Amino acid sequence: MLSFLWFLIIGGIIGWVAGLILGKDIPGGVIGNIIAGIVGAWVGGTLLGEWGPKVSDFYIVPALIGALVLVFIVSLVLKAMRRAA
Repeated sequence: MLSFLWFLIIGGIIGWVAGLILGKDIPGGVIGNIIAGIVGAWVGGTLLGEWGPKVSDFYIVPALIGALVLVFIVSLVLKAMRRAA
């Protein structure tokens, strides 16, 4: 149970940092940060492999890069949806 909480906390931090670096808001607040961090970690791990420091099942560098890509794509999609409406 404690490892699951760490998983959520680290995922949220990674998503939050990705949003700060890009200067974009992630919809959904804390839940959005957690989802962006976890999905970004999966994307980064898939594309870049497992390297760098590891914290709570997250390899930090690929997870952050994956979260950056994810936040960027989500912000582009949301911007396009706002224009279309």
